[in-house]
Amino acid sequence: MKPLFRLAAAASLLVAAAPAQAQEVLPGLWELSSDNMQVNGQPLPPMQELLGQVESLPAEQRQMLEEAMAGKGIQAGGQGLRVCLSEAQVKAQELPLQDAQSGCSQEITERSERLWKFRFRCPDAEGQGETRFVSEREFVTRIDSRFNTAGQAGSSRMETRARWLGEDCGELKPRP
Repeated sequence: MKPLFRLAAAASLLVAAAPAQAQEVLPGLWELSSDNMQVNGQPLPPMQELLGQVESLPAEQRQMLEEAMAGKGIQAGGQGLRVCLSEAQVKAQELPLQDAQSGCSQEITERSERLWKFRFRCPDAEGQGETRFVSEREFVTRIDSRFNTAGQAGSSRMETRARWLGEDCGELKPRP
C-alpha cells in the first residue's frame, strides 16, 4: 500500500474514532494516537512512522494533505492526530461524523456512562465500534470497518487512544 494512501486511510479511521465523546469529557484540544491499526488483516506502521512519511513528501503534496486534513478538523502533531471538540459538541453528546458535508451518518446502538457502541456509514466506509471512557480526559475507541477509498476496497480494524491536551485549540477549528 502506498505511504500516502496508508496515511489517508489512517486519518480517515482516526476521524471516525475522534468524535465519540460523552458529557463527561472536556471540550478543547484532543490528541488521538494508535499503534494498533490493520488494513485487510495486515498491520500498518505505527502512527508516528506514518506521520513521519508526511514530512518526506514533496512540499506541494504535504501542503495539500495538511489542508485537506485541516478542512476536516484534523491536524498532525505530537503522538498522532489532533482534533478540537467544541463545548457544543460535547454537550450535544453526538458523533460529529453526521454532517451534511461528509455524507456520513451514525447511530449509537448502546449507551452507558462508560461505554458507547455505535455504527456508522459514510460514502466510502461503514462499520461499527465502541468507545470506553477512562475519565473526562481520556477515552479508547475500537473500530471495525469496511471501506472503498481511492478505488481500493478492504476492511480495517483499529484501536485509538484519545487524551485531552487542554482547553485551547489554537488555530485548529472544531469539525463542522
